[in-house]
Amino acid sequence: MRRIISLLLLAVLMSCTRPDIPASPIAQAPTPTAPPVRPTDAPLPPIQAPMPTTSTEVAFTEYEQRLIMLYQQASQAVVSIDVVVDQRANLPPGHPPISPDGPTGQGSGFLFDAQGHIVTNHHVINGASQIQVRFANGATVVADLIGSDPDSDLAVIKVTSLPEGMRPLPLGDSRLVHVGQMAVAIGSPFGQPNTLTVGVISGLGRTLRGPSRDFGSFSIPNVIQTDAAINPGNSGGPLLNLRGEVIGVNTAISVSLGGSSFEGVGYAVSAQTVARVVPALITHGRYDHPWLGISMTTIDTLFANRFGLPVNRGVLIGVVQADSPAGMVGLRGGTREATYRGLPVLLGGDIILACNDVLIFSSDQLIGLLDQYQVGDQVVLTIQRDGEQMQVTVTLAARP
Repeated sequence: MRRIISLLLLAVLMSCTRPDIPASPIAQAPTPTAPPVRPTDAPLPPIQAPMPTTSTEVAFTEYEQRLIMLYQQASQAVVSIDVVVDQRANLPPGHPPISPDGPTGQGSGFLFDAQGHIVTNHHVINGASQIQVRFANGATVVADLIGSDPDSDLAVIKVTSLPEGMRPLPLGDSRLVHVGQMAVAIGSPFGQPNTLTVGVISGLGRTLRGPSRDFGSFSIPNVIQTDAAINPGNSGGPLLNLRGEVIGVNTAISVSLGGSSFEGVGYAVSAQTVARVVPALITHGRYDHPWLGISMTTIDTLFANRFGLPVNRGVLIGVVQADSPAGMVGLRGGTREATYRGLPVLLGGDIILACNDVLIFSSDQLIGLLDQYQVGDQVVLTIQRDGEQMQVTVTLAARP
């Protein structure tokens, strides 16, 4: 009897397959159609409601309808970017020249304004000798680099013509973003153009390691964390809210040792940073970040107990750069070397407790706060030195 029941169960399971339905074909790259283009200064046509994609009436949930409409309206402003990096400059002396015969890198971007300016990541176009933009309809054009900022990982390129009906994406206010709200990423992961992924905002105020200088490295503050799938090729594409507003530019992912694909933690440069940096890149080709001129270490209770500090929060100044804003007002760096969690630290320097009356709990928080100011602005730092608190006014300068 058990054998009969087993055979009947096997028959039921086999009957669930559909041999008459063919397997999904392997995705192929879209064929360029080279449709007519319009000059970037031509007036934009009015937005039309999205048309049904099939003649068969399908019942979508309200959430699905919103995503479908968002994609139909926003994806037309998202582009794939192919770059050619001339590698001849990196060859050893005497090596025969190598000229790339095709793209050597790939990323994403989105239309910022009707003049043809496209926002992407600095690391997408860094070192590129040629930049090609591929629109959603498959048409391609060559783009020019307008400006780039490694300290925010943002760049602006420009095309001289746009497909008919292509509209810029509206920029949202990332200060109004909340953890838990929906997030939508559109880009070209692994070269697959106009791919949509959905997740939530997982965290705010994150900090990414930025470029290095001879005297140290900088960080990219106020970064948004999301679990919307972001993979190689998504870099430079928009992170959107459900209204279709750009709340961030997808920039990086966290991977385990030896990995390279998405594992649930992605990062996007905030729209607040985009709104501040991109107009300067369009106008001047660069953006000057405010600079204090110190290295610092976060103080928490364990750190304070380990080294006998009088406070259990704030940031400890390690090195003060010569001729920096901090150096000009006499802020003091550390004088004694020590090791904490396997890393070197300098003890004995000033401790920053507040900036413009905002209590400081970490170096990431202070970096994010300072980044909201402009070069030439003054900030009042509350510091602790030799057991006493005092206030020092510092005029922020541009990073060297």
